[in-house]
Amino acid sequence: MNYNGTSLEQAKTYDNEDQLSTYREQFTFPQASGEFPLYFAGHSLGLMPKKTKQYIDQELEDWGKLGVEGHFRAKNPWLPYHEFITESFAKLVGAKPSEVVAMNTLTVNLHMMMVSFYRPTKNKFKILIENNTFPSDKYAVDSQARFHGFDPKDAVVELKPRDGEMTIREEDLQAQIDDLGDSLALIMLGNCNYLSGQYFDMEKVVKWGHTHNAFVGFNMAHGAGNLATKLHDWNVDFAIWCSYKYLNSGPGGIAGAFVHENHLGQKDIPRFEGWWGTNKDTRFKMGPDFDPINTVEAWQLSNPPIFQLAALRASMDIYDEAGIDNLRKRGDHLTGYLEYLLKEECTEKVRIVTPEKRGSMLCIKIQASDPKAMVDTFHNKGVFVDFREPDILRMTPIPLYNSYQDCYHLVQVIKECLS
Repeated sequence: MNYNGTSLEQAKTYDNEDQLSTYREQFTFPQASGEFPLYFAGHSLGLMPKKTKQYIDQELEDWGKLGVEGHFRAKNPWLPYHEFITESFAKLVGAKPSEVVAMNTLTVNLHMMMVSFYRPTKNKFKILIENNTFPSDKYAVDSQARFHGFDPKDAVVELKPRDGEMTIREEDLQAQIDDLGDSLALIMLGNCNYLSGQYFDMEKVVKWGHTHNAFVGFNMAHGAGNLATKLHDWNVDFAIWCSYKYLNSGPGGIAGAFVHENHLGQKDIPRFEGWWGTNKDTRFKMGPDFDPINTVEAWQLSNPPIFQLAALRASMDIYDEAGIDNLRKRGDHLTGYLEYLLKEECTEKVRIVTPEKRGSMLCIKIQASDPKAMVDTFHNKGVFVDFREPDILRMTPIPLYNSYQDCYHLVQVIKECLS
């Protein structure tokens, strides 16, 4: 992409010409010291939509007025409330409505999916993950391997970049899959790596994995609401994601799950089960036998938290209106602009480690005696970014609420701190 200079006036021009820039007005920015808040931590916790309070207040009002009858008589009945998210999730991740559901939390969903899609045998038991995957994912796959009687040191294979590099080359990924061959039972990658921001070509990974009859799943914690995906068309076996980062559902918000329709309606599939996953027509007859719903809802365990769903619905209404494809285009331009400014203004003391295959996140290594201390300095100036050991700063220009002027001012603060 071509950018026309590093001035504040140019940033203002980009904002004025951008039709999506008005969505910024629908979010609440945190209070901060300094002249104005610069919020670039949406990869960790998204900002609150202004109408979130209205959506939650409605459910509080109905709870107070109706008590248990709110399940049926609330303005938005609680019994099917999770279904209000279904169409939005389907459009967001490129799925059929039958393939997506809002339920549980992220790592719970990962375990639920691995119960179904990690089916090791004596000779086919390997799990391929990233070497710098989020720790919770590593703990989960290790524990699943142990649960099945395998030593994680043998069963879990970490995909490592070449010496001196931080991201995975596509040809190395394919070679690792082919090398594992028939011993490979499951590929479980973050579709957008939390530490480097690298995006994996999901369609290719699925094809490579399926060639060896391995299941392929993705943790989309940094992908849902960030990257445009086509989970159904790409034949992804399963995916999971949280909703409190790019999807702005609030701290600890309810998570999402996808299971391809190829695996739906199978009563004999390995699965942990609970009453919310049983046939809706007979659920309240309280029968002794599980009768799975013929959609991904069969993986549900319990009735979901309504207040969390209300917060998520407030954000998903905005996504439905803006459209993930439009947001990805704006995100590419915003992120590219931030990269351009960093290279033009801070090139001697900043190294960008995020490759061109990415979403809306830039991870940088900075030349400073104490990189971690810089985060406190940033915060004192009203800047929200985050730090990962040993020397990585992560910053995310969110297309729903960040502006080109935000990017300009962020780089000015970085310049000032580095000097």
